[in-house]
Amino acid sequence: MTLQLQDLLDRLDERLVRQAFTHSSLVEDRGRSYERLEFLGDSVLSLCITSELYRRFPHHTEGHLARLRAYVVSRETCARVATTYDLGRRLARSAPAGHDPEEVRQLSRNSNVLADLTEAVIGAAFLTFGLETVRPAVIEAFDEHIAFAERSHVDNKTELQEVLAKSARAVVYRVVEQTGPAHDRRFLVEAVVDGEVLGSGQGQSKKRAEQMAAGEALVQLSSSERSQRPRKVRLLARRRRPAALAGEGRTPADAALDESAETLPVIADDAVDSAAPADTSPAPADTSPGPGETPPAAAAERVPETVPAAAVEAEPETSPGATADTAPDTAPERRGRSRRRRPRRAATGD
Repeated sequence: MTLQLQDLLDRLDERLVRQAFTHSSLVEDRGRSYERLEFLGDSVLSLCITSELYRRFPHHTEGHLARLRAYVVSRETCARVATTYDLGRRLARSAPAGHDPEEVRQLSRNSNVLADLTEAVIGAAFLTFGLETVRPAVIEAFDEHIAFAERSHVDNKTELQEVLAKSARAVVYRVVEQTGPAHDRRFLVEAVVDGEVLGSGQGQSKKRAEQMAAGEALVQLSSSERSQRPRKVRLLARRRRPAALAGEGRTPADAALDESAETLPVIADDAVDSAAPADTSPAPADTSPGPGETPPAAAAERVPETVPAAAVEAEPETSPGATADTAPDTAPERRGRSRRRRPRRAATGD
């Protein structure tokens, strides 16, 4: 028959029960408090949980098992177990007379004190019944917390340590402030990486404050990593307009820009500084005449087959009464001048 932790507690010797529920602030001799039993019970609890995790999860790695154990034996979990078995009320009933009732009430509700009571009871049960009897009782008391750890628990400290190990860094937890009386301490802890504070946390225990500080540090590292990632720049190529639309509503300047954009050379970024400036001046137009064409210069000098103005001015005036027979014949002279100019044109054309 497997006994529960409550059954073992009810069968303990009265002297051990009184010691297991005595806080150090309620006695003058600390040796009479539960501190020694708590020290023993902490090791017994760790052994029981470690062996059960090893048996229950044969395929888990050492790191995974360590994370599960860290949660199951934590102060928060032990405090929840103490609340389940109502250990805080038993401490209040066992308090020596002559102490402030309000102080005793605060002690009975403090999470750190409740965690100490759980470990002290386990230590007392180990002294009385041995490991073989205590082990199944401890597993039964922590069974739901083992299942929760396997299902959904996140260990911020372990996760932060694994993230920093990828870049050969480590975290140091520094206690900045400690406030409150001995039975109700509050700790402010900072997570320091490479001399920089990445997170801070506050709790009723150092481990709880460290977990909160590690959580803030993980958030800070995640946001810094996102901000340092290079942004992806998307280059959009210039799309050509269809040939049917290329001439609609476009000016000569637009056409010139399109032509220059299509013909510009592509130069690598690292060669821009050393490359010579490209000659963008337009190439001279080819004005050489084709076969059977007249050169532009000769065409500019060509004189129409009309009477020159000088010949017109040189003709003598004819009286109104003169006849065509008496008018001087100037046509041969004009034809002669025209004939003399033809060789010059041919020479210029050659």
